[in-house]
Amino acid sequence: MLRSDLKNGINIIHFEEVDKITALNAELIKKELNAFFNKPNSKLVINLQKIAYIDSTGFGTFLSIMKTSQSTGGEFKICNVNQDIMKLFRLLHLDNIFEIYNNVDECVSSFPQSNSAYFL
Repeated sequence: MLRSDLKNGINIIHFEEVDKITALNAELIKKELNAFFNKPNSKLVINLQKIAYIDSTGFGTFLSIMKTSQSTGGEFKICNVNQDIMKLFRLLHLDNIFEIYNNVDECVSSFPQSNSAYFL
């Protein structure tokens, strides 16, 4: 259902063979997304490019994932939201809660870069 790619230490989540997030699949999606936060400080980008519809249970899934990510010191962001779904994010005022970007590259770039170099 979900495929993950790693870019700059950030998991990019793509939906495979799914175009709707509804009560029928939201629990499985939540379970798969929660697994990424088993490791503390995980960073996740959820790419909604192939998603055409999200019902209230689907939005609840994102809120649950946000809570899980925050409890483990991780974070996730969303990208590639189609216009109809974005209208729902705005209507529900979730666009103020989630960080939503136009594409994967913008989303990945929005994460702070870890700098392992020390300056004396």
